[in-house]
Amino acid sequence: MRVIVERDLDGVSRTAAQFVATLVRRKPTCVLGLATGSTPLGMYAELVRLHREERLDFSRVVTFNLDEYVGLDASHPQSYRTFMQRNLFDHLNIDHRNTHVPDGRALDFDVYCERYERMIRDEGGVDLQVLGIGTDGHIAFNEPGSSLGSRTRLKTLTNETIRDNARFFGSEADVPRLAITMGVGTILESRQCLLLASGEHKAKAIRDTVEGPVTAQVTASALQLHRDVITVVDEEAGRLLERRSYYREVEQAQTLLRSGRFGQAQ
Repeated sequence: MRVIVERDLDGVSRTAAQFVATLVRRKPTCVLGLATGSTPLGMYAELVRLHREERLDFSRVVTFNLDEYVGLDASHPQSYRTFMQRNLFDHLNIDHRNTHVPDGRALDFDVYCERYERMIRDEGGVDLQVLGIGTDGHIAFNEPGSSLGSRTRLKTLTNETIRDNARFFGSEADVPRLAITMGVGTILESRQCLLLASGEHKAKAIRDTVEGPVTAQVTASALQLHRDVITVVDEEAGRLLERRSYYREVEQAQTLLRSGRFGQAQ
């Protein structure tokens, strides 16, 4: 797992956006897995800037979001479809038909979840999956105890997740108790994962994810089993990492390699 520690959330956002932009330029028909929440907002804003100022072209990009609350219509102000339209899709030249967010009002969730998995497969799989992380170390809505081989399905939210998300709804009572979410197994099938975190409240989750044991109690720790994961955190989120000095040395070596100066006298 590659770990990049930036000074602040602005640095996390710019670095993450560059990884996405590089893929879009290299493969204009790429499939992006996207996340909601406060952490990726800066990355989305930077992608919008790159589109407007540097003509980053999303016209053939396909996207799949990780999750959606059960019971919320796509037009609900707190639905993840609304979040994505407001913060990203409405500002890009992306084809709305190529953007996929789970349907929280599906009539048959078992059938719908199987269909969502099939749609991802039909597009050739996810090239780059953007992920946030919960304070308890969960990814998407794969709460602690979720199977590490799980697929897209319904999931009951924990009290901790409900408390964390209440700020978006006004009160805990208004937060839906169920969500559709990609499974851990689904996420691990993406070709590359980009995990973002910011703030001291995410420090323990990041430490457990990167340096702790692989366990279903911290579903993000399953990313240790993935062959290509880039974790981008700010100083506060990375403060508990015991090997952070080594991670910095790795990035310095990568910079020297790209510049052709690796191995020269320092």
